[in-house]
Amino acid sequence: MSVNFEYYKIFYYVAKYRNISKAAGALRNNQPNLTRVIKLLENELGCQLMLRTNKGIVLTEEGEKLYGYVQPAVEGLWKAEEELTGRTGPEGGTVILGASETALHLFLFDRIQEYHEKYPDVRVKIYNHSTPQALAALKNGLIDFAVVTMPVKPEPPVKAKELYTFRDILAGGVRYMDMAKETHSLSDVADCSFVSMEKNTSTYEMYSRFFLEMGLEFAPDIEVATADLILPMLENNLGLGFLPEKLAGPSIKSGKICQIRIKEKIPERGVSLVYDTERGLNAAAREMKKILLENIVDNL
Repeated sequence: MSVNFEYYKIFYYVAKYRNISKAAGALRNNQPNLTRVIKLLENELGCQLMLRTNKGIVLTEEGEKLYGYVQPAVEGLWKAEEELTGRTGPEGGTVILGASETALHLFLFDRIQEYHEKYPDVRVKIYNHSTPQALAALKNGLIDFAVVTMPVKPEPPVKAKELYTFRDILAGGVRYMDMAKETHSLSDVADCSFVSMEKNTSTYEMYSRFFLEMGLEFAPDIEVATADLILPMLENNLGLGFLPEKLAGPSIKSGKICQIRIKEKIPERGVSLVYDTERGLNAAAREMKKILLENIVDNL
């Protein structure tokens, strides 16, 4: 009996995520096709591999046993492919990055442009992740490395190297122009409506700690999934929000938003390269990593 390798690849993703929808997204496939393939694989092997429950996919005893063999086989093939591709030099390789929205705008776009000019034939794939999502993708071997906003607490063998430092400012739309005329304590503005990144992001956690240190609660009225959504929310007078001064500058200059000065010093933030020290990179990814580390910027 010979089973199509693609069947095992699909089984690998569904078993890893324990979710058909997430596996379909990772494979850029559709859910009905993945379900069909899993059923075909079960028919070929003569046993049930998975059960669908309200909480997602549960592997049967046979499914767990198969995953124990499939996981190292699939990941081993990918690792071998990367190492072999690396021998041909960076000109023909692929770099796969995970990046947060803020990291992209503050640091990464310029570095990618520099890299692309040097190696125009290298394919660069960028997945827009929150910091926790990027760390999960790195851990699962879906990306070569990540460029994300701090704070981040990687666990060995993952390490983080700071590339760029900055501070946020507090800003609001035109309805807050009167507030912009004076400097306030954080306690003065704590009861205002706030727009923030959603829970379980490094940004949300940082501001929760910042407010807590001042004896205040950080309770935003609007939470967004990506940092690029904060600015338009402020421009439409939906609340106050923290965002990097570099990104807020054009809208402040045009009068769409204004800076609300506070007495307390907003914590320093950073953009960091996060990578797995035990994972080999192909030549294209190694060269990208080198360029990132050569362009460390202190913006404070």
